[in-house]
Amino acid sequence: MLKTKLALLIGCLSFGVNAASFEAVTLGSKGGIQDGNLTAFMLKSEQDDNYVLLDAGSVVNGLIVSEQKGAFDDVKVPQESNLTKVGYLLKEKVKGYLISHAHLDHVAGMIISSPDDSNKPIYGLSATNEALMNNYFNWSAWPNFGNEGNGFKLSKYTYTDLPQYQWQPVKGTSMQVIAMPLAHSGGQSTAFALKDSDGDLFVYFGDTGPDAVEKSDALSKVWQTLAPFVKEGQLKGIVIEVSFTNKTPDKMLFGHLTPNWLLKELTALETLAGKGSLEDLDVVISHIKYSLKKGEDPQVVIQRELEQGNELGVNFHFPAQGDALSF
Repeated sequence: MLKTKLALLIGCLSFGVNAASFEAVTLGSKGGIQDGNLTAFMLKSEQDDNYVLLDAGSVVNGLIVSEQKGAFDDVKVPQESNLTKVGYLLKEKVKGYLISHAHLDHVAGMIISSPDDSNKPIYGLSATNEALMNNYFNWSAWPNFGNEGNGFKLSKYTYTDLPQYQWQPVKGTSMQVIAMPLAHSGGQSTAFALKDSDGDLFVYFGDTGPDAVEKSDALSKVWQTLAPFVKEGQLKGIVIEVSFTNKTPDKMLFGHLTPNWLLKELTALETLAGKGSLEDLDVVISHIKYSLKKGEDPQVVIQRELEQGNELGVNFHFPAQGDALSF
């Protein structure tokens, strides 16, 4: 829930009533075709001052908008630095990228900003990292800023393959990450759970279809992993996609969720964790597809459909680009 009106004025939305465990900044909130505002979230634990990026559809433009909205007012650039605040955040405070899958709307910002970025790891499942090096950082689509792949390696980025369902440290931060595969229209995406040293958890979902449509048990395995954290009150927040409204037929989802499907999947988590266990859980909705058609804004429709079907007591949030979030 929102704590104060002042929080809205400075672009910072505070959820819950206890001390925050994680802070996120919305660098990009949309899916699909809205270049400049494509899926990307900065995340940090309250236990340190360094961030990771959860996908990277929009990076520099997202940082510019976020700075203008006051999301980084507490970040001070050292006096001796020759960088702007946007430059300081990108080069010094972002310690790595967690990339859910290599579709362009999730990596375009990282690719475009790479010439002026600093050296850092790219964390992903092996298939994701392989797609990045083969399709983008290959001296055809873009210079090879990685430490593997075709041609001369500029070695600005270090590919770090994450094993499935094993906790790994996130270098330069106080967090650990676990990578959980998702089914995405015949391909693979990823959910990343990040844990601080107190055991509190934040989960980011890349693109995902519902298990029933994808003929998969990927989300079921994710819910089984998260259920113990829900029972202990350690799951602080989720970012998950809802790309389309309920009127979209299953055959046209192409590995995405609707409000009805998200509610069904969250109900599966509640079933594992216990009745009422998701009450007041903060769930941030991402990747809503921008529409070129006349009529009601898809976000308005999706928000209404989620609230109408929300028997779980979940708090759904719809941040705009540049909004800072505390969990």
